[in-house]
Amino acid sequence: MQYFTEQADSHREALDKIRLKYGDQAKILTHRTVRLGGFLGLFTREGVEITGYLSGTAGRARMPDLEEEKKKLLSVIPPAAPKQDGATLQQVLKEVQSLREKLDAAPAPPVRWDENATIRRIADLLRDNDFSPSRIAAMEERLKKEFSLEELEDFDTVQDAVVDWIGESLEIYREKKAAGPKVFIIVGPTGVGKTTTIAKLSARYGVSAARPKKVRILTIDNYRIGAKEQIETYGDIMGIPVACVENFQDFKKHLALYRDADIIFVDTIGKSPRDFVKLAEMKELLEAASGQAGVHLAVSATTKTADILDVMQQFEPFGYESVIVTKLDETSRVGGIISALADRRKSLSYLTDGQRVPQDIELASQVRLLLRLQGFRVRRDHVEKKFGRSAEEVTV
Repeated sequence: MQYFTEQADSHREALDKIRLKYGDQAKILTHRTVRLGGFLGLFTREGVEITGYLSGTAGRARMPDLEEEKKKLLSVIPPAAPKQDGATLQQVLKEVQSLREKLDAAPAPPVRWDENATIRRIADLLRDNDFSPSRIAAMEERLKKEFSLEELEDFDTVQDAVVDWIGESLEIYREKKAAGPKVFIIVGPTGVGKTTTIAKLSARYGVSAARPKKVRILTIDNYRIGAKEQIETYGDIMGIPVACVENFQDFKKHLALYRDADIIFVDTIGKSPRDFVKLAEMKELLEAASGQAGVHLAVSATTKTADILDVMQQFEPFGYESVIVTKLDETSRVGGIISALADRRKSLSYLTDGQRVPQDIELASQVRLLLRLQGFRVRRDHVEKKFGRSAEEVTV
């Protein structure tokens, strides 16, 4: 295997030298910044050094070595001859023609997408926003397919497209209309803010709405200390009835008692997604609302992407319809939650960003998350025009 090292003033110039010399046989190993030129360590300039190797050379055409061809061409001209004869001139012309044919037949230099500065810059921005490796790889591949090398030079246009693609990967939940009271169940791990979210939703639709709905609250969280008292306090303040249920029959009875309600919000036990026994017990209890209930998974925006994916997988048996993202105010990076939603193909229904009831909750939108991207130039007027939608489309 043949190795090579090339230096140049810029990364692109070094790659051009490698393409010209080695064609598609060249494989890049490393690149680093070096100091070039100068005298006794002075007046040096910054440059790039790329190392690599040649692979699969058998049977492949390669670019002609111009220096070798030039030497070969000059060798046919006698250096001391005062006057060239016709035979020598014919041989020179023959060598020139041969060199031209070799240049015409040489393969075009391969396109090195992986070294493109714009693609690397976009990948760095996505990493800074905590997007998952799979999302970053997918975005890089799409850039290679949809942009030419010349188009990639316009970074603003490229990042506008990437912001649009991120928005398109987010699916917003659309409520399905149903007869009778809507049972809205929130499940999720401990500490994500399920109870506070139930209070916010209850106030939003039962108190603050232009046309308040008849809202009721049920809780099956009898394990956490103070959980029942917390939700009852919220209910007393809002004037919304709250009841605590402990088993399947009790749950079914209260659903029947509240059949005149518009919405019944259900607060559930906060358990680790790996506590399979308790999760199974809770799922069995919630079966009492089968057919009229919509289950929604609450996850914290501060959770690592891998853990979000784990939570989403473990709560999959509940058949949740959407994801509610809580604690959005406690993180500056939203790439993790966007990646998880896209990877699991789950829709987003609500966003919460504080403890105030009912102010700190809103209907989910692509625009809200896109505006939180760090380092990207997000044109608000453009994304609002592309992704904006009325609040009525997602109401419960």
